[in-house]
Amino acid sequence: MQIELEVNGETETFEASKSDSLLDVLRANGYTGAKRGCDTGACGFCTVHVDGDPTLSCVTPVTKAEGASVETIEGLGEQDDLHPVQQAFVDNTALQCGFCIPGMIMRSKALLDENPDPTEQEVREALSDNLCRCTGYKKIVEAVLDAADRMDVDRAVATDGGPPSDGDPPPDTAAGGTLDSGCPPGGCDCSGGEP
Repeated sequence: MQIELEVNGETETFEASKSDSLLDVLRANGYTGAKRGCDTGACGFCTVHVDGDPTLSCVTPVTKAEGASVETIEGLGEQDDLHPVQQAFVDNTALQCGFCIPGMIMRSKALLDENPDPTEQEVREALSDNLCRCTGYKKIVEAVLDAADRMDVDRAVATDGGPPSDGDPPPDTAAGGTLDSGCPPGGCDCSGGEP
């Protein structure tokens, strides 16, 4: 049979059998970021988003996902422009073997989409169904909290214009004020010391 899915923003038609899981169809068609671990929904390695919700693709019949919007790890970012969650995992060395990381990242992104400022405990709870046998979770939790900060900055840039660029004056001097230098609004030649 043929099944139509929107995968990472592109509508595609796939060959499938009624017994195929969403994971079976994704992996057979080159979306190999979602990993096959337990095939029982117990490890979280296969996590993808279906209509924005984190979904264990190994236990989701592909027929249930027909017509849905599916996002995989491949759809988050590009090699040279990673999604903030992906970049935070890299920068915080939140991986060792890497097998569980696509599922962790997809679950983390779903958490941050729903709760942009989670506590450490909320991160731990959100990831409690995703297994990692290598890291002990500390760096993974740190990466998710770091990603929350990065995404908060990205939201600020999108809504407020964000932090000043190198060419803009600092916010408290833009209106003629001073930093902590004691210099008058027009400036002075004291190199930031007392006038």
